[in-house]
Amino acid sequence: MKNKLYIFAIASIGLFTSCNDFLTEDLKGDYTSANYYTSAESATMAVTGIYNSLYGNTLWVFGDVASDDAVKGGNAGDQADINFINDFTATSANGFINTYWKSTYETIARANNAIINITPMAIDETLRNRLVGEAKFLRAFSYFNLVNIYGKVPLKLEPQLTSATINVGLSEVSVIYAQIEKDLTEAVAVLPPTYDTEIGRVTKGAAYGLLAKVKLYQQKYTECLTTIQALENLNQYDLLKNYADLFKAGSEDSVEVLFGIRYVNSTVSSQGNILCVWFAPYTEGGYYFNAPTQSYVDAFVDKTIDGADDPRLDASIGREGKPWFNNTVFSSSWSEATGYLVKKYDEDTRAGVAKDQSTIPYNYLRYADILLMKAEALNEVGGADAISKATTAVDRVRSRAGLAPTTAATQDAMRTVIRNERRKELGFEFHRFFDLMRWGKATAETALGTDLKWTEPRFYFPLPQSELDTNKALK
Repeated sequence: MKNKLYIFAIASIGLFTSCNDFLTEDLKGDYTSANYYTSAESATMAVTGIYNSLYGNTLWVFGDVASDDAVKGGNAGDQADINFINDFTATSANGFINTYWKSTYETIARANNAIINITPMAIDETLRNRLVGEAKFLRAFSYFNLVNIYGKVPLKLEPQLTSATINVGLSEVSVIYAQIEKDLTEAVAVLPPTYDTEIGRVTKGAAYGLLAKVKLYQQKYTECLTTIQALENLNQYDLLKNYADLFKAGSEDSVEVLFGIRYVNSTVSSQGNILCVWFAPYTEGGYYFNAPTQSYVDAFVDKTIDGADDPRLDASIGREGKPWFNNTVFSSSWSEATGYLVKKYDEDTRAGVAKDQSTIPYNYLRYADILLMKAEALNEVGGADAISKATTAVDRVRSRAGLAPTTAATQDAMRTVIRNERRKELGFEFHRFFDLMRWGKATAETALGTDLKWTEPRFYFPLPQSELDTNKALK
């Protein structure tokens, strides 16, 4: 059996220690950067530690709850800070604003340490370059999410060892994007297309895919298409036949997944995918947050060629009277907020498995997303055959769902089809809010209402109070 790289829950320990404690406490243990990075094994372990920091995944609060796809859910009084994000009144003191910031900068700090210390190491050149490439990908992924949630953020690229590297001012969004592109371009050059062992580390295809997404978000449509073509030239990715199979343990190794977070196959509590706990019904010991909206359900207007419901709906959410797991039927009473719950991250593979031991992955970037990005970029670039080429890409996604080919014949009509397909195909994979933001004020306000305090070029959440209090370079 091939060795696999897993995300371990233990990595989340200590992520939320206060900055002051970090600066005043003596270093515990025998290792420093000077004596740790001494071998290929230690360098590899350092990069593995960057992956481990991704465990505490709260991107859903911004990607889903802040969008029109979901509301907070759960008990009415539980985790009230999520409601403030949902209605765009969150302040700098908001707990989730602070938590996401700290955990993401922890990932960045680990990446910076690895990049600086591994680069000069006298180890196998191919391995050294690959490890640095992995770290740059993970740093780029972190900054991509930060810049889309907060806008201007401190661009920290060095280990935080001095006042100058700790107290860093805000960088313009364009500068942050430029660094993200630089990191991903350098990662593409050194990452392998596949791994014989340690499956789960980022690949060349993952770097191409994220770079294409970064280009799309900046409306660099021609560059996005060039990047997607380079990705497709690898001849590695395709759609799985069955959409629902993407949300089962093992799907992270499928031909469709470019990048995701995987979890340890263990009977030790708290080493599994915590999303299962957040989203599952109370009948299974879950907290039933991230409740899908009626608006999301109503987006599934198209029937299949056979006249059935789009299968992506019931693969994505639980709704009244429809099959759930373990031969049960979903009850709308399980979701006080909307009558619906997210299904994609529930555990259905091991009898008696605890929710916090789930090995269901979070697949952030799939080939279906790439196809829809390709269709969007083609349609926005325009030209004589743009509609035809965009149709080919979007119909591959629709065909898997059993839907008839699109009949869109104009740029506006195709734009509507592509945006609707993104919502249905990628629902509860934490992309919707960011799509609405990049599509502009009119689209965002139509979906979210005018309570959204849009300030050009788009709405951003406030910087966390913890950073404002401790970063002396921020005014």
